[in-house]
Amino acid sequence: MEELKYQNRRSFFKKMFYGSVATLFLNSFSFLPKKKKQSTIKLTILHTNDMHSHIDPFDSNDKNYPNQGGMIKIAELIKTIRKQEENVLLLDAGDIFQGTPYFNYFKGEVEFKLMSIMQYDASTMGNHDFDNGLKGFKNMLPHANFPFICSNYNFDNTILKNKTHKFKIIQKGGLKIGLLGLGIKLEGLVPKELYGATEYLDPYSTANHYADLLKNKHKCDLVICLSHLGYNYNEKNKPSDINLSKKTSNIDVIIGGHTHTFLNEATIKKNAIDKKIVINQAGWGALNLGRIDFYFSKKKSQQIDLDAHTFCTKNYAKI
Repeated sequence: MEELKYQNRRSFFKKMFYGSVATLFLNSFSFLPKKKKQSTIKLTILHTNDMHSHIDPFDSNDKNYPNQGGMIKIAELIKTIRKQEENVLLLDAGDIFQGTPYFNYFKGEVEFKLMSIMQYDASTMGNHDFDNGLKGFKNMLPHANFPFICSNYNFDNTILKNKTHKFKIIQKGGLKIGLLGLGIKLEGLVPKELYGATEYLDPYSTANHYADLLKNKHKCDLVICLSHLGYNYNEKNKPSDINLSKKTSNIDVIIGGHTHTFLNEATIKKNAIDKKIVINQAGWGALNLGRIDFYFSKKKSQQIDLDAHTFCTKNYAKI
């Protein structure tokens, strides 16, 4: 019966990919930041993490999240926001794979196709994105119309060589946005045969290198790190987003994953040079959509003044 059920859903998704995604009925949409004057540029960052193949909402008899979450609901919420905002950046912090029979049957094809329909700008890789090995991930890449940014995974001696990016620059509303991506250490977490000759590089030195490159050489107005390190740990020295914020100088935003952390609002910390850095994470299972709004002020010369920006943050309630 389960096999028949997911064969039927295969037919459903074929129809979905050529039409619109299912309608989301929102109970409320209360977070609508006040409009700024034309002298500012507003950038809306939307983000997900650890969606774990949750295409549909959780089952109605789930004890924690009945009828909640799912990528289809997230897709409709994103569509609504795009109608309201001019400059939207959509990002994911990894662990797209593993968690429902969709992954077991379709190996990641459904997830990547749906994310492409949703118009993701970029993602990084989480440890579960290695669950079908390097070959399994590579075989799914043609279904992803968005780049994977993996700054501290060296794939040069693997079949993923030149299949991911060390960094990426995206233009939105006249802004240059620099992206880098950090993955968790795979040794001891993922079986060796699944990641092969992938070399893990120190996340802190890697992040400082690429953030400096993006901010100072490429003159990016905003530098975002897609991190699958985890928000924070009891082990004081274990790499995490909180520790990353303290040890880097040119990252403005950390979009996190791995620890399935639900934040009611983003965390604001000071970086290594005492400047503000925003850290956010949106739980797991496509239960939340993270949102961060930045406002950039223009000087008379029309250059963007990052120091004059203000921001407001919000994670939507479980949908």
